[in-house]
Amino acid sequence: MAEERRPGARKSSTTTARRLRTVSGAEQAARAASQSLEGLIGHPMEGVTAVGRDEDGWCVVVDVLELPRIPDTTSLLASYEVRLDQNGELLEYRRVRRYRRGSADE
Repeated sequence: MAEERRPGARKSSTTTARRLRTVSGAEQAARAASQSLEGLIGHPMEGVTAVGRDEDGWCVVVDVLELPRIPDTTSLLASYEVRLDQNGELLEYRRVRRYRRGSADE
């Protein structure tokens, strides 16, 4: 028999639970930003290079591998600025830099 859904029945999900939590520190903000960004753009995360609080929540800079190449030092990476609200929900993101893995900052 098929299960009936009652109109007042409440479904539990990790998304609902996550919305109820407040991000309490930089580590949680970095983790939330990395997971959200990776899910949206589909590129693997390389690391977090900056985390900061702002008036709306958190600003996190996440580096991702955009184009793997051989040798690895020629792979293309990108830095994305990710803004989260107080609960760790994604507000916006944008790519701020694209660079070759083997290149140094000037």
